[in-house]
Amino acid sequence: MLGLQVPSFTWPGSPDSLGPTLRRIAVEAEQSGMASFWVLDHFLQVRPFGEPEEGTLEGWSVLAHLAAVTEKISLGTMVSGVTHRSPGVLVKTATTLDVLSGGRAWLGIGAGWNEDEHVALGIAFPPVAERFERLEETLQIASRMWRGDVRPFEGRYFRLERPVHSPPPISRPRPRIVIGGGGERKTLRLVARYADACNVFEYGTDFVARKLEVLRRHCARAGRDESEVEKSIVGFLSLSPDGAGESLTVDQAVQKYGEYAELGVDHAIVMIPEVWRAGAFELVPELVAQLKGIVPAGR
Repeated sequence: MLGLQVPSFTWPGSPDSLGPTLRRIAVEAEQSGMASFWVLDHFLQVRPFGEPEEGTLEGWSVLAHLAAVTEKISLGTMVSGVTHRSPGVLVKTATTLDVLSGGRAWLGIGAGWNEDEHVALGIAFPPVAERFERLEETLQIASRMWRGDVRPFEGRYFRLERPVHSPPPISRPRPRIVIGGGGERKTLRLVARYADACNVFEYGTDFVARKLEVLRRHCARAGRDESEVEKSIVGFLSLSPDGAGESLTVDQAVQKYGEYAELGVDHAIVMIPEVWRAGAFELVPELVAQLKGIVPAGR
């Protein structure tokens, strides 16, 4: 599968152009055969995509906006920091997107890392160990709320007296969860226990192979079949007819993602430079068609 991540909104004509351009990008991504659409969940722009002063948009609002103009493509944050919202509010937000989109929402979540935006906007930023503990409690709360369990939740950091959740999500049995990051001791352990997918940076096949092997070991310890976990990567992709500069031809991209598929990668999420320009998706349908013939290892 091929998905699209849009990490920057510093486009010609901003901010007036942002709404129409985003709608066009999402529609073109869907029409090109892409399976998913992702946005960052940051309140200030983050490097290397730009400086904090550059324009960015709140992720869940973007996805709700795009749900209205698309029909098939799945929608998710890559990823929501656990510190950004209380767990009950985050689950309610994800469920709202799932209902309005007809069951196309992903809950992308992680421990959070960008201290600058927390300091700038007055958001508490606990130490990393605590953030991971909060992440695990949030995953437990999400599971319970999506099951319709309204009993009080009492954790170390969160207490929900009556987590009523109505309407329920449309996705069955619940919206899918992806945990972002490749941390080998904590992040991938939580993937094995709670998530439907992992997401690691596309830093080469050796890097990805190591992360997936660590995930397999965590799944084995958790008594879980690792084939249940979708493996996704995220990186840049520039397509051109001749492969000039840092771009790839379609055939070169097929070879590249085929090598990742041999490791077990199911889903390549790409960031297209200048995704706002006309013709940015011209070669994507051909790539999507060829990738359909590749079966990831373990599938």
